[in-house]
Amino acid sequence: MTEPNTTDIKLTEKRNQTQSLSHASLKNGLILATFALLSTGLIAVTHWLTKDKIALEIEAAMARGLNEIIPAENYDNNVYRDCTIVSDLELLGANNLIIYRLRQKNKSYAAFVTSIAPDGYAGKINLMVGIYHNGTIAGVRVTEHQETPGLGDKIEIKKSNWIKQFDGKSLSNTADQKWLVKKDGGDFDALTGATITPRSIIRAVHKTLIYYHQHSAQLFTATNACGKNNDS
Repeated sequence: MTEPNTTDIKLTEKRNQTQSLSHASLKNGLILATFALLSTGLIAVTHWLTKDKIALEIEAAMARGLNEIIPAENYDNNVYRDCTIVSDLELLGANNLIIYRLRQKNKSYAAFVTSIAPDGYAGKINLMVGIYHNGTIAGVRVTEHQETPGLGDKIEIKKSNWIKQFDGKSLSNTADQKWLVKKDGGDFDALTGATITPRSIIRAVHKTLIYYHQHSAQLFTATNACGKNNDS
């Protein structure tokens, strides 16, 4: 009987090892793929189960913020479901920003315009500017920023009342050259130790008012971008 060739034995062993490794890799790959599918499915199910709750929580948080500026009894529409999307990089600081519309008995009452001050000390500052139908500011709130704690962060309503000095301002009662901090010859207080931040916000609020003045007629008749306009 002819003894097996040593080379053939080694080739056979190598082929068997390769096949074993391939099978192991395939098995591990299938296990990983199964886990990935299960994880994706779990995430999708969780999202589906919680999306309505999250949306309601976001809506409630926004409503609380808006109602600090304009009481809920002053309007009767569902603000969160009544908005339009606008773009104006020059005046609003970005494109695709939301404007929420407030109505009373189907008449235009006020709008909340989202805008951005792009040149804050630590970057952009997101704003919500409430404007009555006649062009007077109802109130301004900072919704997001990265300004310095203890200095620039006093733009937050919970840190100081600085932001309230915009209340009641309009293009008709405040000349263009007065939309500056007082040290620059304007009507607005600065913040102790922080001048860049207030300058940035004052410019942004002024530009937001200009945008509203130019487009107010169209804003309240534009196509609704927030779904069905349900009553509150």
